[in-house]
Amino acid sequence: MNIVLTGGGTAGHVTPNITLLPELKKHFKRIDYIGSKTGIEKQLIQKENIPYHEITTTKFVRKNIFKNFCIPFLLWKGYKEAKKVLSAIKPNIVFSKGGYVSVPVVLAAKKLHIPIIIHESDLTMGLANKISSKYATRVCTTFPETAKHMKHNKGVYTGVPIPKHTQTQQNFANLAKNDEKLYHFLRKLQKNKPILLITGGSLGAQFINEQFEKEATNLLSKYYVVHITGKNHQTKISHQNYFQTEFTYIMPYCMQQADFVISRAGSNSIFELASMQKPMLLIPLPKGNSRGDQVDNAKYFAKNNWAYSCTQSELTTGTATLQQRLALLEKNKVTLQENLKKAKFENGTHKIIQLLLTYANNVKDKL
Repeated sequence: MNIVLTGGGTAGHVTPNITLLPELKKHFKRIDYIGSKTGIEKQLIQKENIPYHEITTTKFVRKNIFKNFCIPFLLWKGYKEAKKVLSAIKPNIVFSKGGYVSVPVVLAAKKLHIPIIIHESDLTMGLANKISSKYATRVCTTFPETAKHMKHNKGVYTGVPIPKHTQTQQNFANLAKNDEKLYHFLRKLQKNKPILLITGGSLGAQFINEQFEKEATNLLSKYYVVHITGKNHQTKISHQNYFQTEFTYIMPYCMQQADFVISRAGSNSIFELASMQKPMLLIPLPKGNSRGDQVDNAKYFAKNNWAYSCTQSELTTGTATLQQRLALLEKNKVTLQENLKKAKFENGTHKIIQLLLTYANNVKDKL
């Protein structure tokens, strides 16, 4: 059997596909990926040594409506390119993780009568997946509430694919070839201070970076800090307790080593951190800068006492500081970890694989 994967724009639309690869390789003879020509998915997937096919892509620009006039033409071009690729591969099924990259692939798969399974990571569905869900066979969800609100009973609560965190030190040492400096920084740390991981997702978070710079002196006296800044967003800080990098291929290792985490509220990252029972301070990307999905995710985690949440406006107005919120996180560390342990988060890998095999084999869905 053959399968085509798609999804991109941010790492959150790609890394779950990568997480599924070890299991997919057990069941599918051929695995191909369709993505954009310059997106982060190309960089990440090519390291996995599976065929990568480029198509024309376009996205809706919220802040400049005039840029959206070209969308129909570019979407049509991407659709024709995706159809050509799918016709050559003849996959038994297409699996989409969303993002603007995925829409022409889903439309082409529907035209060719190929079963389509998509996965929505966030509590509320993104625009690309809203479009794709109309043509999808089934829609997998990270949150149970999302599946309940799907029309035509398409929704299936599977959880998000979470990597197995059973890798040995030697495994990480092998993975660290592209991040040797970061790996050795973490390996050489003394245990007299907790490790704070700061991440804004694959695209970075300029606001979080700037807020950290304002409070760096105090924070670096209390923590060792590993800061994933995002591309072209590095800080001017130089300190023996501080390591910054635009992107890392050993993020699971960084997560494992961290005692506390400051993060945006992208679903994949926070569920992975939750599965490790890491105390988190979530600073979601505000509505207006996005569709508000991260705000919903952060509220959901805070409501269930799985993490603390802080808005950008609270930090901007001085209502809160990172140091104050981290102190609260430290004080309630044990309680948060107990709540995360009790939650027993669903690892979606098995359910998603079973669903893919069901439709790839044209078997009646029993989920």
